[in-house]
Amino acid sequence: MTKLTDKMIQKLKLFSGFYKLSSIERLQKIQKIIPELDDNDISLLLKTGSLELDTINRMVENAVGSISIPFGLGVNFVINNKIYAVPMAVEEPSVIAAASSAAKLTLETGGFIASATEQIMMSQIQLLEIKNPESVISLISSNKEQIIDIANSNHPSLVRHGGGVRDVKAKVLDTRVGKMVICELFVDCCDAMGANAVSAMAEEVAPFLEDLTGGRALLRILSNLSDLRLARASCLIPKEKLGGEATVDNIVAACAFAEADPYRAATHNKGIMNGISSVILATANDTRAIEAGAHAYASLTGQYSSLTKWIKNENGDLEGSIEVPLAVGIVGGATKTNPIAQIALKILTIKSAKELAQVAATVGLAQNLGALRALSTSGIIKGHMRLHSKNVAISAGAKGTLIEIVAQKMIEEENVKFSRARELLDALTREK
Repeated sequence: MTKLTDKMIQKLKLFSGFYKLSSIERLQKIQKIIPELDDNDISLLLKTGSLELDTINRMVENAVGSISIPFGLGVNFVINNKIYAVPMAVEEPSVIAAASSAAKLTLETGGFIASATEQIMMSQIQLLEIKNPESVISLISSNKEQIIDIANSNHPSLVRHGGGVRDVKAKVLDTRVGKMVICELFVDCCDAMGANAVSAMAEEVAPFLEDLTGGRALLRILSNLSDLRLARASCLIPKEKLGGEATVDNIVAACAFAEADPYRAATHNKGIMNGISSVILATANDTRAIEAGAHAYASLTGQYSSLTKWIKNENGDLEGSIEVPLAVGIVGGATKTNPIAQIALKILTIKSAKELAQVAATVGLAQNLGALRALSTSGIIKGHMRLHSKNVAISAGAKGTLIEIVAQKMIEEENVKFSRARELLDALTREK
């Protein structure tokens, strides 16, 4: 291990009490510490869009501004005979286009069918120093009702809305530090994501469990593997819409590749999450929790695999399905705080967290279809770079009408690169 130098220690001291400052004071201090930050940088950070600076300070520690992400709408989505315009927040240019294009392919057969399970989340209490772990399992089971009462008593609003603890289970884990007992609370979160509530319940129950078992409660926290909170979607695409059975076969083979190989599955599922996470972010839900849960769920069999399944039916048409854990909410948290998230929910015209989960899963399935179709036919890069060309032009310094001119020229040349954008921009500037 290396030691911090005196210079490093002195620089770290400059951040002492940083959290006590206002955002303006933090920016003034950071500008002194990092001279490369100019006044224009500071002005951009203070342009916080729809979020008030005071609100941002209540949302995160050491706030100095906000970052904007493009907000667009996925179209052509018909889910359970209802038309949706789907808000999607994402910086990648091809995501919304691919999802919308794929969704259009399903319209001839009525769009997508989606469903979701009850909104059950699980929290865990880790009990250590248990002398007889197996007997503790029976002890917890016989006191289930009291544990439920303790957990629910501190959350009357959730219970009033029909939620609360539904079940209590316990298990013994044989770990590298010895055996431990894990008590699990299963909570109906209704229309909330529920992370804070179920974690709080675990903390509230822990003292009772310590007295009951004679053990020591260590971790008391939710699990983001919400495999009792699943969303499912399916669709049927006529082979003619895809150019024939050969494309159907290619898409099925591409999916089989992801089912069998975790290296391919990682990229396959990343594409699915391009769609799902865009919806989650647009509604100010927890993208990290959703990503963690989805990837853990993809590994439950012991091998990381595809979250979707594509098959060819007896008629030679393509059928696709997805099953993914989606712990989302439409009340409370950042969803309630962020005004753009509230607008997103208005655009969606949804009535429940379950419906939001269904929409997000459907977008993930559509996104996967778009990616597999491109990969198994013309390849994904050509279409992606066409959509990416404007970003490249902007990053090279193009503004106004020059963005379209430079982007179109790169597309025609099939040479979408920053260096080429600079060359074109320099030439156009000299002409003017």
